[in-house]
Amino acid sequence: MANYDVIVIGSGPGGYVCAIRCAQLGLKTACVEGRDTLGGTCLNIGCIPSKALLHSTHMLHEAEHNFAKMGLKSSAPKVDWKQMMAFKQETIDGNTKGIEFLFKKNKIDWLKGWGSIPAAGQVKVGDEVHTAKNIIIASGSEPSSLPGVEVDEKTVITSTGALDLPKIPKKMVVIGAGVIGLELGSVYKRLGAEVTVIEYLNAITPGMDAEIQKTFQRTLKKQGMTFIMGAAVQKTEALKTKAKVTYKLRKDDSEHEIEADVVLVATGRKPYTDGLGLEALGVEMSPRGQIKVGRDWQTNVPGIYAIGDCIDGPMLAHKAEDEGMAAAEQCAGKHGHVNYGVIPGVIYTAPEVANVGETEESLKEQGRAYKVGKFNFMGNGRAKAMLAAEGFVKILADAETDRILGAHILGPNAGDLIHEICVAMEFGASAEDLALTCHAHPTLSEAVREAALALGDGPIHS
Repeated sequence: MANYDVIVIGSGPGGYVCAIRCAQLGLKTACVEGRDTLGGTCLNIGCIPSKALLHSTHMLHEAEHNFAKMGLKSSAPKVDWKQMMAFKQETIDGNTKGIEFLFKKNKIDWLKGWGSIPAAGQVKVGDEVHTAKNIIIASGSEPSSLPGVEVDEKTVITSTGALDLPKIPKKMVVIGAGVIGLELGSVYKRLGAEVTVIEYLNAITPGMDAEIQKTFQRTLKKQGMTFIMGAAVQKTEALKTKAKVTYKLRKDDSEHEIEADVVLVATGRKPYTDGLGLEALGVEMSPRGQIKVGRDWQTNVPGIYAIGDCIDGPMLAHKAEDEGMAAAEQCAGKHGHVNYGVIPGVIYTAPEVANVGETEESLKEQGRAYKVGKFNFMGNGRAKAMLAAEGFVKILADAETDRILGAHILGPNAGDLIHEICVAMEFGASAEDLALTCHAHPTLSEAVREAALALGDGPIHS
């Protein structure tokens, strides 16, 4: 048994960042983690391994489609699936061991095992009960499924199984056209699989800017992905070596079937709070199973906080990180802050998709007058030189004040380009501020400036 200022439950991006920040602020800190490695879902079975596969298969795509045009002549590359999996694991190991090093550097105790909270101020791990002035729950989330869909992680899989398939499937059905489904679907499409995406709604990437949705879907179709939209999945059946999906089209209620070697269930995620003992503690929960917190990330039980996927808001690693730092500040007697209006989202396909702030649809709902500045990557010299001139930058600004309200990018390195706009929004900048800032040439970031110029007198290269 040990006494701490703070015990963090969960070592994902929210948890480990929170623990490090607590230690930096002089608090005696421990972090509970039941996995053999730190980093949570993100580093072990989520963000990091998926990016390793996305990068590997993007390089494959470049070699197959663009190298010859650039004057790089060679025989077509062969996929060594075993080696690709090994590269993915090396990437995971490098990151998780890095977190372990940071824990040692910051004198954070790793309490190995699964934690529960028998009472306020107490955390039980195994047979030991530790005490803490503050407990921060960062228990994350887990894949959610649908009625009639039985996941076995062999033929009917979640994102976890999709990152560790024994071989590349010839046919894959993806249920859900959100971020996870499209990223992993694009991985296996590049590897040669026939990929069909089934989506309940009539648009992919729910909640995103409608123009991005349409253009992005057209791009993925050109890459060979097939979409069945407005379809409600009824059930999945695991056959001898394949799986069968039964779905109904919402427009006419007609029933259809499709078979595949593998069915990826990518219908979102749900908070993971099992075994923590929250009900017995009287911690308030939402109808969706999220832990309710106040502005200081504290639950209704004093001294117990929650951050990340297990509370309300987008399930994003960087949102959890920001909340982790803010909760740490609160525990140290300081003032933590998260600007929820400036949290970017990225889809790491090729081209990438990134967004921050308002969409045209949300501004119309608010009845807010706005203006749109748009610039196509076709007018960007660097994008042309990279054979990556597909897509556009779109910036939304207040019609009267010119203040930037949101941005949406479909194109090369969109996930990096969005942050210039995030910084501008954090400082309350106008589109003109962005347009008057000198950008190096030739860079992809010039497309962002051109979109800002489009909100004034007009872009130069369009």
